[in-house]
Amino acid sequence: MDYKNLIAGSWEATTEARPNVNPSDTGDILGQAALGGTADMDRAISSAKAAAPGWAGATPQARFDVLDFIGSEILARKAELGQLLSREEGKTLPEGIGEAARAGQIFKFFAGECLRQTGDRLASVRPGVEVDVTRAPVGVVGLITPWNFPIAIPAWKIAPALAYGNAVVLKPAELTPGCAWALAEIISRSGLPEGVFNLIFGQGSVVGQHLVEHSDVDAISFTGSVPTGRGIAVSCAQSMKKVQLEMGGKNPMVVLDDADLDLAVEACLNGAFYSTGQRCTASSRLIVTEGVHDRFVAVLTAAMQGLRVGNALESGIQMGPVVDGHQLDQNLSYLQVAAQEGGKVIGGERLSLEQEGFYMAPALVTETSNEMRINQEEVFGPVASVLRARDYEEALSLANDSDFGLSAGICTTSLKRASHFKANAEAGMVMVNLPTAGVDYHVPFGGTKGSSYGAREQGSYAAEFYTRVKTAYTLP
Repeated sequence: MDYKNLIAGSWEATTEARPNVNPSDTGDILGQAALGGTADMDRAISSAKAAAPGWAGATPQARFDVLDFIGSEILARKAELGQLLSREEGKTLPEGIGEAARAGQIFKFFAGECLRQTGDRLASVRPGVEVDVTRAPVGVVGLITPWNFPIAIPAWKIAPALAYGNAVVLKPAELTPGCAWALAEIISRSGLPEGVFNLIFGQGSVVGQHLVEHSDVDAISFTGSVPTGRGIAVSCAQSMKKVQLEMGGKNPMVVLDDADLDLAVEACLNGAFYSTGQRCTASSRLIVTEGVHDRFVAVLTAAMQGLRVGNALESGIQMGPVVDGHQLDQNLSYLQVAAQEGGKVIGGERLSLEQEGFYMAPALVTETSNEMRINQEEVFGPVASVLRARDYEEALSLANDSDFGLSAGICTTSLKRASHFKANAEAGMVMVNLPTAGVDYHVPFGGTKGSSYGAREQGSYAAEFYTRVKTAYTLP
């Protein structure tokens, strides 16, 4: 399979290509992805700029029809798309199908938003003057997406961008081109005018950087690493672009003495190890009060060691491989550092299975302190650390002692503690008796501190980024 660039409605190959490798079976090559350059990106941006005014003037019904078509086809093909996702990214098949379904639901939601766009008519302080407050499209929006949710994250950026009348250039992650291509292929048949949506594969340091710096791009939405995000923020500030950044987390899950132990263990198992821990909302710091600490560690360790690790497409597998060799090496190196700093590492070894892939056992690091690197830096793998806290007050202090602030959770049967935690956890999203990972598509997504910058993603709050407010005065 050749995954080509989509520019002005035409599929275009490049002279160089990159293999798409199955992390569950490195001998399985799904296809070859185009390796675009700056000239390809220039043409994509030019195409988007030319098409933007026409799409901005499209009726709400025309926009609805396009997004509804896309959402309907994704949902009809969720099993097929989910299998592709699991094969190229490594999520288990149920997780892959679930993510594909979510992408379809996102497009369906924003199809509805096309018909729900509103404004305000206000009385002026001046007699006889009318005031209208409306929203207008931003223009050309550049979208840079990661590999860990290769169809859902592109969907939750593309859908609102199109719903609110923008033209789009998508630069997806190099590791997962298949999902981006499949999504673009559906979009190309949706009735969307040529040039409104463009897809460019290539290296982030080349085509991604060019997209960020291009003078004809009006806004950038990025999900990825902190260093890259900070660089994008600086570049966008210099060129006065709107910018939206999602840059990960080091998410705490607090478990109090009064928690339902089985519920707490299941929430932590899900949050830390499902999707191979490759979620920005993963529960990576488990903060447990003294009265339940030892029992919690024993029960969670047994549950973790009972997880079935293997080929993402096999029935009954609960955790697939890490996405590639570089990520696997990084995960293992963090465990080495944790041990050197005094942590006790349980599990985490590299696994050799029947098929060669990037497999590791899930890992739990106990006896840690919050200043250790394992508790301050995002690992992005099936690795969780445990912190012992004297009481709720110390647990909350530890939870907030981080440069990140994406998601935070608490397991407790105390309504008083739950309410206090919701109000005082320094995070954009708070979960009570639920995993820190796992969010709805119709409500805002985003964090505080080093996790996020700019307007929220998803739900009706997406309008804050993908539109500009316009105030018009009229003297009839």
